[in-house]
Amino acid sequence: MKVVGLSGTIVGSKTKTAVDYTLKTIAEKYPGTETTLIDLAEYQVQFSDGRNYLDYEGDTGMITRAIMDADVLIIGTPIFQASIPGTLKNIFDLLPQYALKDKVVSIVATAGSSRHFLVPEQQLKPILTYLKAQLVQNYVFIEEQDFYRKEIVNDDVKFRIERLAEDTMMLAETYANIREAAYNEL
Repeated sequence: MKVVGLSGTIVGSKTKTAVDYTLKTIAEKYPGTETTLIDLAEYQVQFSDGRNYLDYEGDTGMITRAIMDADVLIIGTPIFQASIPGTLKNIFDLLPQYALKDKVVSIVATAGSSRHFLVPEQQLKPILTYLKAQLVQNYVFIEEQDFYRKEIVNDDVKFRIERLAEDTMMLAETYANIREAAYNEL
């Protein structure tokens, strides 16, 4: 099973730290799972201009293809100005409408304060639903105080990430079994 973690920002380290921790948790608990971290800060991504995702080259093409090839996505987003960053929205704009069909998607959000805890619910989930993702309903919201020197220091946050990883992989395995059973009936 291919799991791609997307750190949806080009600044800071907290979102990358959270997504990386989630991927490491999955790799540890589910041996044989192929995990890949895509940190948008490390790539030069073009703005979406309406082309098919297969027509993009370079970093943009690599990222869109990795997302399309994944079975599971872990979307990491910081909350900037009470919203998701434009860099993350641009990634979604590069993808076709049914890009996330049959993919299980979970969310890890980072923010400076608890006042933004509903942003993933109100802004990110509708976009992912539009792209036909199979969403893990709970998500992990992490505040600035839960990090220290690029490490998660809050044990409750670590527990919630471990639970999210478990829920994500359980849902992905369940959907894979259902699709396989349906295919075998044909």
